[in-house]
Amino acid sequence: MGYENIHVEDSEGIVTVTIDRPKSLNALSTATIAELSLAVARAFGDPAAAGKALILTGAGEKAFAAGADIFEMTRMSPPQALAFSELGHRLCDALEALPVPTIAAVNGFALGGGCELAMACDLVYASENAQFGQPEVNLGVIPGFGGTSRLARRVGPQRARELIFTGDRIDAKTAQRLGLVLAVFPPGELLPNCRAVAKKIAGKGPLAVSQAKKVIAAGSDLPLPAANALERQAFAALFGSVDRTEGMAAFLEKRPARFTGC
Repeated sequence: MGYENIHVEDSEGIVTVTIDRPKSLNALSTATIAELSLAVARAFGDPAAAGKALILTGAGEKAFAAGADIFEMTRMSPPQALAFSELGHRLCDALEALPVPTIAAVNGFALGGGCELAMACDLVYASENAQFGQPEVNLGVIPGFGGTSRLARRVGPQRARELIFTGDRIDAKTAQRLGLVLAVFPPGELLPNCRAVAKKIAGKGPLAVSQAKKVIAAGSDLPLPAANALERQAFAALFGSVDRTEGMAAFLEKRPARFTGC
């Protein structure tokens, strides 16, 4: 089924979702967020047909997503703004809850909702021309899709306060130095590198990757003993999987493992 604001490509289980509104710098309208949510659900909602990794990017080299659609927001009442915020939160929460790794390929502006969308992904890579920021205070509002919490978790509370209070933008290298971005590439090399990472991860044990993602996310807000307890349980549970038997047999037999996700 086609989309109006995004397009989706599935190659060898690596699903690439591209926000495609270049005239508005890929701004996140209500319709765009709804389509992104639907695409994620379609690609990964059915375990029998689920992809192995997700790459999220924007069309062109100017913007990943330059923020929420301001023209649309100018007409919102408080209840409508709440519904819009909840829609964005559900999308970001869905990305974090996926059992597969998600990669943000940030090509250009990732501002406001765009920055929040990138931070909801497991791994963030950027092109040299990328810019990040939460400039909502310039509009008289605050981040609405989880930026106040996710930015603090990525770069630390004090730096998050500075970026949110000032509304300043940072370039890709600064974002990398602060820990918001893993690596920076020339624009033409960004997607190929993201696909290479996704393909590498897709070749690992899918149950193990899924459990690792789950334990890291759940354990990050827990005291260390509780987080370690989660790890022990997940570690032990994987010993009942076919993939564990296959992975260890392949290692001993010095051959590539043939994982099935069982």
